[in-house]
Amino acid sequence: MDSIQHFPPIWKPHLIYPDYLDNGKEKEYTKAMKVSNKLTLARVVLAPLFFVLYFIPLWFDMESGAAKSVLICLLVPLLGFAEFTDFLDGFFARRNGEVSDFGKMFDPFADVFLHLSTFTCFVFSGYMPALLYVLILYREFSQNFLRMVAAKKGTAIAARKGGKLKTVSYVVACFVSLVQECLVRTGAAAAWGLDMELFRNIGIAVYVLCTTLAYISFIDYLRHFGSILKESV
Repeated sequence: MDSIQHFPPIWKPHLIYPDYLDNGKEKEYTKAMKVSNKLTLARVVLAPLFFVLYFIPLWFDMESGAAKSVLICLLVPLLGFAEFTDFLDGFFARRNGEVSDFGKMFDPFADVFLHLSTFTCFVFSGYMPALLYVLILYREFSQNFLRMVAAKKGTAIAARKGGKLKTVSYVVACFVSLVQECLVRTGAAAAWGLDMELFRNIGIAVYVLCTTLAYISFIDYLRHFGSILKESV
Protein backbone atom coordinates (compact mmCIF):
# COMPACT_ATOMS: atom_id res chain seq x y z
CA MET A 1 0.00 0.00 0.00
CA ASP A 2 2.68 2.41 -1.01
CA SER A 3 0.03 4.79 -2.33
CA ILE A 4 -1.50 5.42 1.11
CA GLN A 5 -0.19 8.61 2.64
CA HIS A 6 -1.33 9.77 6.06
CA PHE A 7 -2.07 13.45 6.46
CA PRO A 8 0.58 15.33 8.42
CA PRO A 9 -1.02 17.04 11.45
CA ILE A 10 0.71 20.38 11.02
CA TRP A 11 3.31 21.44 8.53
CA LYS A 12 6.49 22.41 10.37
CA PRO A 13 8.84 23.59 7.63
CA HIS A 14 11.62 24.51 10.02
CA LEU A 15 11.93 20.78 10.87
CA ILE A 16 12.01 19.71 7.21
CA TYR A 17 14.00 22.65 5.86
CA PRO A 18 16.47 23.97 8.46
CA ASP A 19 17.10 27.10 6.39
CA TYR A 20 13.38 27.76 5.91
CA LEU A 21 13.30 30.79 8.20
CA ASP A 22 16.59 32.16 6.91
CA ASN A 23 17.02 34.62 4.08
CA GLY A 24 13.30 35.18 3.64
CA LYS A 25 12.63 31.62 2.50
CA GLU A 26 9.37 31.45 4.45
CA LYS A 27 7.82 33.82 1.92
CA GLU A 28 9.27 31.77 -0.97
CA TYR A 29 7.75 28.45 0.14
CA THR A 30 4.40 30.02 0.95
CA LYS A 31 4.25 31.67 -2.45
CA ALA A 32 5.09 28.38 -4.20
CA MET A 33 2.24 26.52 -2.52
CA LYS A 34 -0.16 29.31 -3.40
CA VAL A 35 0.91 29.07 -7.04
CA SER A 36 0.19 25.32 -7.15
CA ASN A 37 -3.30 25.83 -5.76
CA LYS A 38 -3.95 28.67 -8.20
CA LEU A 39 -2.93 26.43 -11.09
CA THR A 40 -5.37 23.79 -9.91
CA LEU A 41 -8.06 26.44 -9.58
CA ALA A 42 -7.34 27.48 -13.19
CA ARG A 43 -8.83 24.18 -14.40
CA VAL A 44 -12.01 24.83 -12.43
CA VAL A 45 -12.29 28.31 -13.98
CA LEU A 46 -11.39 27.24 -17.52
CA ALA A 47 -13.89 24.35 -17.55
CA PRO A 48 -17.06 26.51 -17.68
CA LEU A 49 -15.26 28.97 -19.98
CA PHE A 50 -14.63 26.11 -22.41
CA PHE A 51 -18.27 25.08 -22.15
CA VAL A 52 -19.56 28.61 -22.85
CA LEU A 53 -17.23 29.26 -25.79
CA TYR A 54 -18.11 25.89 -27.28
CA PHE A 55 -21.84 26.63 -27.28
CA ILE A 56 -21.84 30.37 -28.09
CA PRO A 57 -22.13 29.75 -31.87
CA LEU A 58 -25.16 27.52 -31.23
CA TRP A 59 -26.81 29.85 -28.73
CA PHE A 60 -26.44 32.89 -30.99
CA ASP A 61 -27.13 31.14 -34.30
CA MET A 62 -23.64 31.64 -35.76
CA GLU A 63 -23.99 29.10 -38.54
CA SER A 64 -21.41 30.88 -40.67
CA GLY A 65 -18.78 33.56 -40.40
CA ALA A 66 -15.31 34.04 -38.97
CA ALA A 67 -16.52 34.22 -35.35
CA LYS A 68 -17.60 30.60 -35.44
CA SER A 69 -14.21 29.44 -36.69
CA VAL A 70 -12.23 31.68 -34.36
CA LEU A 71 -14.09 30.54 -31.26
CA ILE A 72 -13.58 26.83 -31.90
CA CYS A 73 -9.90 27.36 -32.74
CA LEU A 74 -9.41 29.29 -29.48
CA LEU A 75 -10.57 26.24 -27.57
CA VAL A 76 -7.54 24.21 -28.67
CA PRO A 77 -4.90 26.29 -26.80
CA LEU A 78 -7.37 26.90 -23.97
CA LEU A 79 -7.83 23.16 -23.40
CA GLY A 80 -4.11 22.60 -23.89
CA PHE A 81 -3.26 25.10 -21.16
CA ALA A 82 -5.92 23.70 -18.84
CA GLU A 83 -4.46 20.20 -19.20
CA PHE A 84 -0.92 21.51 -18.75
CA THR A 85 -1.85 23.01 -15.36
CA ASP A 86 -2.37 19.44 -14.15
CA PHE A 87 1.36 18.93 -14.58
CA LEU A 88 2.33 22.36 -13.30
CA ASP A 89 0.44 22.24 -10.00
CA GLY A 90 2.02 18.91 -9.10
CA PHE A 91 5.43 20.15 -10.19
CA PHE A 92 5.33 23.20 -7.92
CA ALA A 93 3.95 21.20 -4.99
CA ARG A 94 6.61 18.48 -5.28
CA ARG A 95 9.42 20.95 -5.92
CA ASN A 96 8.92 22.36 -2.45
CA GLY A 97 8.66 18.98 -0.75
CA GLU A 98 5.08 19.48 0.44
CA VAL A 99 1.74 18.25 -0.83
CA SER A 100 -1.09 19.79 1.16
CA ASP A 101 -4.22 17.98 2.35
CA PHE A 102 -6.27 20.51 0.40
CA GLY A 103 -4.29 19.90 -2.78
CA LYS A 104 -4.77 16.13 -2.56
CA MET A 105 -8.52 16.64 -2.65
CA PHE A 106 -8.65 19.67 -4.93
CA ASP A 107 -6.46 18.32 -7.75
CA PRO A 108 -8.60 15.26 -8.65
CA PHE A 109 -11.74 17.37 -8.23
CA ALA A 110 -10.41 19.90 -10.76
CA ASP A 111 -9.51 17.11 -13.20
CA VAL A 112 -12.99 15.62 -13.05
CA PHE A 113 -14.60 19.07 -13.26
CA LEU A 114 -12.68 19.88 -16.44
CA HIS A 115 -13.12 16.55 -18.20
CA LEU A 116 -16.81 16.15 -17.43
CA SER A 117 -17.39 19.68 -18.73
CA THR A 118 -15.65 18.91 -22.03
CA PHE A 119 -17.28 15.49 -22.32
CA THR A 120 -20.69 17.15 -21.94
CA CYS A 121 -19.94 19.29 -24.99
CA PHE A 122 -18.90 16.30 -27.05
CA VAL A 123 -21.93 14.25 -26.03
CA PHE A 124 -24.13 17.08 -27.28
CA SER A 125 -22.25 17.17 -30.61
CA GLY A 126 -22.52 13.40 -31.04
CA TYR A 127 -18.84 12.55 -30.70
CA MET A 128 -19.17 10.75 -27.36
CA PRO A 129 -21.92 8.14 -26.84
CA ALA A 130 -24.24 9.09 -23.98
CA LEU A 131 -23.93 5.60 -22.47
CA LEU A 132 -20.16 5.91 -22.10
CA TYR A 133 -20.57 9.40 -20.65
CA VAL A 134 -22.93 8.11 -17.95
CA LEU A 135 -20.63 5.20 -17.13
CA ILE A 136 -17.69 7.57 -16.72
CA LEU A 137 -19.87 9.90 -14.64
CA TYR A 138 -20.73 7.05 -12.27
CA ARG A 139 -17.09 6.02 -12.02
CA GLU A 140 -15.82 9.51 -11.21
CA PHE A 141 -18.44 10.19 -8.56
CA SER A 142 -17.72 6.81 -6.96
CA GLN A 143 -14.00 7.53 -6.98
CA ASN A 144 -14.49 10.93 -5.38
CA PHE A 145 -16.70 9.34 -2.73
CA LEU A 146 -13.94 6.86 -1.94
CA ARG A 147 -11.45 9.71 -1.62
CA MET A 148 -13.77 11.61 0.73
CA VAL A 149 -14.28 8.58 2.97
CA ALA A 150 -10.53 7.97 3.04
CA ALA A 151 -9.87 11.63 3.87
CA LYS A 152 -12.30 11.45 6.77
CA LYS A 153 -10.33 8.48 8.05
CA GLY A 154 -7.12 10.52 7.81
CA THR A 155 -5.77 8.79 4.70
CA ALA A 156 -4.90 10.41 1.39
CA ILE A 157 -5.29 8.26 -1.71
CA ALA A 158 -2.46 9.20 -4.04
CA ALA A 159 -2.88 8.75 -7.78
CA ARG A 160 -1.93 5.27 -8.93
CA LYS A 161 -0.51 4.35 -12.32
CA GLY A 162 -3.88 3.14 -13.56
CA GLY A 163 -5.51 6.43 -12.61
CA LYS A 164 -2.82 8.42 -14.36
CA LEU A 165 -3.18 6.32 -17.51
CA LYS A 166 -6.93 6.86 -17.39
CA THR A 167 -6.44 10.62 -17.19
CA VAL A 168 -4.11 10.54 -20.21
CA SER A 169 -6.79 8.70 -22.18
CA TYR A 170 -9.31 11.40 -21.17
CA VAL A 171 -6.98 14.08 -22.51
CA VAL A 172 -6.48 12.23 -25.80
CA ALA A 173 -10.24 11.71 -26.20
CA CYS A 174 -10.94 15.41 -25.59
CA PHE A 175 -8.49 16.51 -28.27
CA VAL A 176 -9.67 13.90 -30.77
CA SER A 177 -13.23 15.25 -30.47
CA LEU A 178 -12.15 18.88 -30.41
CA VAL A 179 -10.12 18.45 -33.61
CA GLN A 180 -13.16 16.90 -35.29
CA GLU A 181 -15.31 19.86 -34.28
CA CYS A 182 -12.63 22.26 -35.52
CA LEU A 183 -12.62 20.55 -38.93
CA VAL A 184 -16.41 20.81 -39.15
CA ARG A 185 -16.85 24.40 -37.95
CA THR A 186 -13.99 25.84 -39.98
CA GLY A 187 -15.24 24.11 -43.11
CA ALA A 188 -11.97 22.22 -43.55
CA ALA A 189 -13.73 18.85 -43.50
CA ALA A 190 -15.93 19.80 -46.46
CA ALA A 191 -13.14 21.61 -48.32
CA TRP A 192 -10.74 18.68 -48.03
CA GLY A 193 -13.41 16.01 -48.55
CA LEU A 194 -12.64 14.26 -45.26
CA ASP A 195 -14.61 11.22 -44.16
CA MET A 196 -15.89 12.54 -40.81
CA GLU A 197 -17.78 9.32 -40.14
CA LEU A 198 -14.44 7.54 -40.01
CA PHE A 199 -13.11 10.19 -37.62
CA ARG A 200 -16.23 9.80 -35.49
CA ASN A 201 -15.77 6.02 -35.24
CA ILE A 202 -12.14 6.50 -34.22
CA GLY A 203 -13.30 8.92 -31.54
CA ILE A 204 -15.86 6.42 -30.24
CA ALA A 205 -13.14 3.77 -30.04
CA VAL A 206 -11.05 6.16 -27.94
CA TYR A 207 -14.01 6.77 -25.61
CA VAL A 208 -14.51 3.02 -25.24
CA LEU A 209 -10.86 2.80 -24.25
CA CYS A 210 -11.35 5.66 -21.77
CA THR A 211 -14.28 3.92 -20.12
CA THR A 212 -12.43 0.61 -19.95
CA LEU A 213 -9.35 2.17 -18.36
CA ALA A 214 -11.55 4.16 -15.99
CA TYR A 215 -13.16 1.04 -14.57
CA ILE A 216 -9.95 -0.99 -14.51
CA SER A 217 -8.29 1.75 -12.47
CA PHE A 218 -11.33 2.06 -10.21
CA ILE A 219 -11.26 -1.68 -9.49
CA ASP A 220 -7.57 -1.28 -8.67
CA TYR A 221 -8.40 1.51 -6.19
CA LEU A 222 -11.08 -0.67 -4.60
CA ARG A 223 -8.63 -3.56 -4.25
CA HIS A 224 -6.14 -1.39 -2.40
CA PHE A 225 -8.45 0.92 -0.47
CA GLY A 226 -11.72 -1.01 -0.23
CA SER A 227 -10.96 -1.83 3.40
CA ILE A 228 -11.47 1.85 4.23
CA LEU A 229 -15.05 1.63 2.97
CA LYS A 230 -15.66 -1.57 4.94
CA GLU A 231 -14.46 0.07 8.14
CA SER A 232 -16.80 3.01 7.56
CA VAL A 233 -19.98 1.00 6.90
